[in-house]
Amino acid sequence: MVLINFSNRQRKVKLPQNVKTLLTSAVKASLEVEGVSEPAEVNITFVSDEGIKNINRDFRNINKSTDVLSFPLGENGVYDVNPENGRILLGDVIISVEHALIQAETFGHSFDREMAYLTVHSIFHLLGYDHIDEAEEKRIMREREEAALSAIGLQII
Repeated sequence: MVLINFSNRQRKVKLPQNVKTLLTSAVKASLEVEGVSEPAEVNITFVSDEGIKNINRDFRNINKSTDVLSFPLGENGVYDVNPENGRILLGDVIISVEHALIQAETFGHSFDREMAYLTVHSIFHLLGYDHIDEAEEKRIMREREEAALSAIGLQII
């Protein structure tokens, strides 16, 4: 069981009514693919392109917007536990809704599919995956992303 705390800190793009349900399914599928059985908690925040640019600049010293940022709260499979509910704290997912909309158009798929992909991608980062330096880890991460998206009826293109 996963608890997702959603926060919408942007007003430029009206979010579809189903977005929370879709992203909840994406998170659950990602955790199932990875075999996480402990009750977990994650925060998903929707921001504007300017908002994610500011976060990227402040936390990563990169002064440009991006599609999604992941801030894991665990390391090597060890997570803090929320004392109020006993759930492991996975971390924070920050999604630029504007960026997602543009990427959906660019890649020729739906906004829902793009939002689900960004969520799945970010959840695997919270679970410790990286794709910057090692090709093998990137391949494994991509396989798991594809499995999670397939589980909710979406495919990576």
